Amino acid sequence: MTTGNGIQPGEVDPAVMAELGRLRDSIDNIDAAVVHMLAERFKCTQQVGRLKAAHTLPPADPAREASQIARLRSLAEDAKLDPAFAEKLLGFIISEVIRHHEQIAGATKS
Repeated sequence: MTTGNGIQPGEVDPAVMAELGRLRDSIDNIDAAVVHMLAERFKCTQQVGRLKAAHTLPPADPAREASQIARLRSLAEDAKLDPAFAEKLLGFIISEVIRHHEQIAGATKS
Protein backbone atom coordinates (compact mmCIF):
# COMPACT_ATOMS: atom_id res chain seq x y z
CA MET A 1 0.00 0.00 0.00
CA THR A 2 1.26 3.48 -0.83
CA THR A 3 0.32 6.86 0.52
CA GLY A 4 -1.25 9.55 -1.67
CA ASN A 5 2.20 10.76 -2.71
CA GLY A 6 3.50 7.30 -3.69
CA ILE A 7 5.68 6.82 -0.61
CA GLN A 8 5.53 3.43 1.01
CA PRO A 9 4.70 3.35 4.74
CA GLY A 10 7.91 3.16 6.71
CA GLU A 11 9.95 4.94 4.00
CA VAL A 12 9.69 8.35 5.70
CA ASP A 13 12.38 9.21 8.21
CA PRO A 14 10.92 8.83 11.73
CA ALA A 15 12.34 12.26 12.63
CA VAL A 16 10.31 13.79 9.78
CA MET A 17 7.18 12.01 11.00
CA ALA A 18 7.84 13.20 14.56
CA GLU A 19 8.22 16.80 13.34
CA LEU A 20 5.06 16.46 11.25
CA GLY A 21 3.21 15.21 14.33
CA ARG A 22 4.54 18.07 16.44
CA LEU A 23 3.46 20.65 13.86
CA ARG A 24 0.03 19.06 13.50
CA ASP A 25 -0.40 19.10 17.28
CA SER A 26 0.38 22.83 17.22
CA ILE A 27 -2.13 23.36 14.42
CA ASP A 28 -4.77 21.47 16.40
CA ASN A 29 -4.09 23.63 19.47
CA ILE A 30 -4.32 26.82 17.40
CA ASP A 31 -7.59 25.64 15.82
CA ALA A 32 -9.02 25.00 19.29
CA ALA A 33 -7.94 28.48 20.42
CA VAL A 34 -9.53 30.05 17.33
CA VAL A 35 -12.84 28.29 18.06
CA HIS A 36 -12.77 29.42 21.69
CA MET A 37 -11.89 33.00 20.70
CA LEU A 38 -14.74 33.07 18.18
CA ALA A 39 -17.12 31.76 20.83
CA GLU A 40 -16.07 34.59 23.17
CA ARG A 41 -16.41 37.12 20.36
CA PHE A 42 -19.94 35.95 19.61
CA LYS A 43 -20.88 36.14 23.29
CA CYS A 44 -19.90 39.82 23.18
CA THR A 45 -21.68 40.48 19.90
CA GLN A 46 -24.84 38.85 21.27
CA GLN A 47 -24.75 41.39 24.09
CA VAL A 48 -24.28 44.16 21.53
CA GLY A 49 -27.28 42.80 19.61
CA ARG A 50 -29.47 42.84 22.71
CA LEU A 51 -28.36 46.41 23.52
CA LYS A 52 -29.07 47.55 19.96
CA ALA A 53 -32.48 45.89 19.97
CA ALA A 54 -33.40 47.41 23.33
CA HIS A 55 -32.61 50.87 21.98
CA THR A 56 -33.97 50.29 18.45
CA LEU A 57 -30.54 50.70 16.86
CA PRO A 58 -30.01 49.08 13.46
CA PRO A 59 -28.42 45.60 13.39
CA ALA A 60 -25.66 46.77 11.02
CA ASP A 61 -23.25 49.65 11.47
CA PRO A 62 -21.50 50.20 8.11
CA ALA A 63 -19.10 52.84 9.47
CA ARG A 64 -17.96 50.53 12.28
CA GLU A 65 -17.65 47.61 9.85
CA ALA A 66 -15.50 49.64 7.44
CA SER A 67 -13.29 50.78 10.32
CA GLN A 68 -12.89 47.21 11.57
CA ILE A 69 -12.04 45.92 8.10
CA ALA A 70 -9.36 48.60 7.66
CA ARG A 71 -8.00 47.84 11.13
CA LEU A 72 -7.91 44.09 10.49
CA ARG A 73 -6.24 44.54 7.08
CA SER A 74 -3.50 46.57 8.78
CA LEU A 75 -3.07 43.95 11.51
CA ALA A 76 -2.90 41.24 8.85
CA GLU A 77 -0.20 43.11 6.94
CA ASP A 78 1.82 43.50 10.16
CA ALA A 79 1.42 39.78 10.84
CA LYS A 80 2.43 38.83 7.27
CA LEU A 81 -1.06 37.44 6.61
CA ASP A 82 -2.83 38.12 3.33
CA PRO A 83 -5.01 41.20 4.04
CA ALA A 84 -7.58 40.05 1.47
CA PHE A 85 -7.95 36.76 3.34
CA ALA A 86 -8.31 38.61 6.65
CA GLU A 87 -10.98 40.85 5.11
CA LYS A 88 -12.91 37.86 3.76
CA LEU A 89 -12.78 36.17 7.16
CA LEU A 90 -13.95 39.30 8.98
CA GLY A 91 -16.64 39.85 6.34
CA PHE A 92 -17.97 36.37 7.02
CA ILE A 93 -17.92 36.96 10.78
CA ILE A 94 -19.62 40.36 10.42
CA SER A 95 -22.38 38.91 8.23
CA GLU A 96 -23.03 36.25 10.87
CA VAL A 97 -23.10 38.89 13.63
CA ILE A 98 -25.60 41.00 11.66
CA ARG A 99 -27.76 37.92 11.13
CA HIS A 100 -27.75 37.32 14.89
CA HIS A 101 -28.58 40.97 15.55
CA GLU A 102 -31.50 40.79 13.12
CA GLN A 103 -32.79 37.68 14.90
CA ILE A 104 -32.49 39.39 18.28
CA ALA A 105 -34.26 42.50 16.98
CA GLY A 106 -37.03 40.35 15.50
CA ALA A 107 -37.48 38.46 18.76
CA THR A 108 -37.65 41.73 20.69
CA LYS A 109 -40.47 43.02 18.48
CA SER A 110 -42.56 39.85 18.98
